[in-house]
Amino acid sequence: MSYRFALFLVSAVALSACVSKPPPGGNTPPSAAQGVYFIEPVDGSTVSSPVKVKFGLKGMTVRPAGELAEGTGHHHLLIDTAGPGQGNVIPADGSHLHFGKGQTETEVQLAPGSHVLKMQFADGLHQSYGEAMSASVRITVR
Repeated sequence: MSYRFALFLVSAVALSACVSKPPPGGNTPPSAAQGVYFIEPVDGSTVSSPVKVKFGLKGMTVRPAGELAEGTGHHHLLIDTAGPGQGNVIPADGSHLHFGKGQTETEVQLAPGSHVLKMQFADGLHQSYGEAMSASVRITVR
């Protein structure tokens, strides 16, 4: 085998490993044309507080609250609570965090124990896009 061919094979294997890797954190984007996913934290992980949360989005664009445009919206983080149905306004309280400035990551203080984090994408008026634009992870805070 020639040196060039061997180098080609090593490069091809290395490149395929990079291409097939999931996003950092191990959570994967949805297979649908549009959806949200957690980049961090990893589902089932044990973490320390404050918990770093990174939101992933596929097929839509993040825009600040107050701006209504088709195919856009902003993230909400629901902590240990279910989300409102499609078209309903997401409340603003300690369990429903709004990222109306268009933020795509945050850190949240959580008590030790088991928690369910739910990401919900909503339009410029905080109206939920429903289950199709939501994702959840279970984590344990030590």
